[in-house]
Amino acid sequence: MKVDFSNVNLDNIGKYEEKALAAFESLMNKDGAGNDFLGWIDRPVDYDKDEFERIKKAAARIRENSDVFVSIGIGGSYLGIKAIDVACDTYFDSKRDTKVIYAGNQISSQYMVELLDYLKDKDYSVNVISKSGTTTEPAIAFRFLKEALEEKYGKEGAKERIFATTDRAKGALKELATNEGYETFVVPDDIGGRFSVISAVGLLPLAVAGVDIDEFMAGFADGREKYTVKSMENDAIKYAAARNMLHENGKEIEVLVNYEPKLQYIAEWWKQLYGESEGKDGKGIFPASVNNTTDLHSVGQMIQDGKRNLFETVIEVESVDKDIEIKEDADNLDGLNYLAGKDMSYVNKQAMEGTTMAHVEGGVPNIRIKLDRVDERKLAELFYFFEIAVGVSGYILGVNPFNQPGVEAYKTAMFKLLGKPGY
Repeated sequence: MKVDFSNVNLDNIGKYEEKALAAFESLMNKDGAGNDFLGWIDRPVDYDKDEFERIKKAAARIRENSDVFVSIGIGGSYLGIKAIDVACDTYFDSKRDTKVIYAGNQISSQYMVELLDYLKDKDYSVNVISKSGTTTEPAIAFRFLKEALEEKYGKEGAKERIFATTDRAKGALKELATNEGYETFVVPDDIGGRFSVISAVGLLPLAVAGVDIDEFMAGFADGREKYTVKSMENDAIKYAAARNMLHENGKEIEVLVNYEPKLQYIAEWWKQLYGESEGKDGKGIFPASVNNTTDLHSVGQMIQDGKRNLFETVIEVESVDKDIEIKEDADNLDGLNYLAGKDMSYVNKQAMEGTTMAHVEGGVPNIRIKLDRVDERKLAELFYFFEIAVGVSGYILGVNPFNQPGVEAYKTAMFKLLGKPGY
């Protein structure tokens, strides 16, 4: 993986070097704000090997007895999983033995009724992911799915199909899992939700989905080796410095851009990572995303000619594993014969290059992240890159990148409206 800054004016980057390196040192020394949530830094090489093997064994059982696996979680217990799952799957007619679907990431009655109806004639298992067991969205979903499983398989049969990923020792879900005899996995105390895909939170659903979790962990280890070096040649530090430089120059919005639909949920995970990490104390760069070339026909006009308060970070996939050649047509009514003999990936690449040229000329700086290919190992390295960068960037910005106090505000208002005791 390489990061290209050639479409950003870095003349002033030197004034951010001292801040960036100091922020990085604080991150690595674990002496900054939120330092009790930095377990993800060394997790690629320091993890529970016994639990890791249990995860693989549980996934194998699920794949043998279940057509469908329901992953119940929200935020960090959902977005990272779906991002890797979608990116590593085929677009159509998945060959996977077990289909992974998601619940507990919203409170839609329509979705829940249709999900329960869909599962009636399927063999399925569920994984409820919640440190406390009381988060509203997953707790509601689990109530319905637990009841449906017990009705379908009986209590004894259901307990073999319910897996709980929760606190090691306490909380409502841990208590229920112990009482009912569910197999449990641990949500680490020292890893916040948006960083937790490297733990059992992400590893069990991904293993069920057919993702090679050994390769996934190896990708995080690759990232740890590359992005924990104190140097401005470290692309994660340089990216953090560059985005803060752009922010101080009036760029209030960062748009993450992809040209492969498989990467859409990578952007959704990234938006949580940067939104929750930096959006506090009246500060932060607003994280947005587009899926090109699709969105060039929607918000492309705004990016090209709208208010000049944004910059783009483009994820480029340098090598696709499937391609198709455009052939000549005798009538040429669509006027595409000038593309005859060219691969579709080549056309997509030129669309990206042309868009970059137009946007840069229009006053939108572009950072480009180049991925060799899309697989679990390269995506894990990308995740680790973004995680190191957000820690450094948050410290430069002057916030605690590892808490999310504002998330509680909507819950307080909602609980009051719902009449929850104590509110």
